[in-house]
Amino acid sequence: MAGHSKWANIQHRKGRQDEKRGRIWTRIIREIMVAARQGGGDLTANPRLRLAVDKAKAANMPADNIKRNIDKATGNLEGVTYEEIRYEGYGIGGAAIIVDTMTDNRVRTVADVRHAFSKYGGNMGTEGSVAFQFKHVGQILFAPGTSEDKVMEVALEAGAEDVISDDEGGIEVLTAPGDFEAVRNALQAAGLTPDMAEVTMRPENTIALEGDDAARMQKLLDMIEDLDDVQDVYHNAEL
Repeated sequence: MAGHSKWANIQHRKGRQDEKRGRIWTRIIREIMVAARQGGGDLTANPRLRLAVDKAKAANMPADNIKRNIDKATGNLEGVTYEEIRYEGYGIGGAAIIVDTMTDNRVRTVADVRHAFSKYGGNMGTEGSVAFQFKHVGQILFAPGTSEDKVMEVALEAGAEDVISDDEGGIEVLTAPGDFEAVRNALQAAGLTPDMAEVTMRPENTIALEGDDAARMQKLLDMIEDLDDVQDVYHNAEL
């Protein structure tokens, strides 16, 4: 099915993330530790940990670092205990923002997130105030020029929920979170390498921001993303 043009917006977000690669290991390590603590250190029995380890390998993290942090989380080595906390709020023009954090000090984290929202014109909301505007999905993205027919055939056969093409020719495959790995692996086995593949909070609708509003929203997002305890930031703004 067809969708509106979003490829430029996705590439913009990817580019901003790439600029912050220096801090990516810290966030991946926390994800590994939380996943291992909750589901155990066995990769075959813990899908969330498998995805975290995949991210670590993609970021060129040494295997020793990965193993050491799994051991810390499962009690084989002494380590810090992190808890997951989600914050919700509104940015410029009423754009919805979800902030996922992992922290060993929730008082510090909520103060930092609240300050970031207020400094650049956003507002912290209550739990559930914007989450209903997003859907938890596996999202696999292919650049314009990829064969839509081949992607659709392989993805749907592997259990994808939907395949969407936008006006620029980009292709988006959506899956249930639990089916993400199987669909991604089937696509890769068919020679289809995605530009991005992740389990994410996908906005059901977007809000277009331009000019000063877009610049202010980007400053707000940058400040939130730069906080030490922030793992992921999701929003429904098209900048």
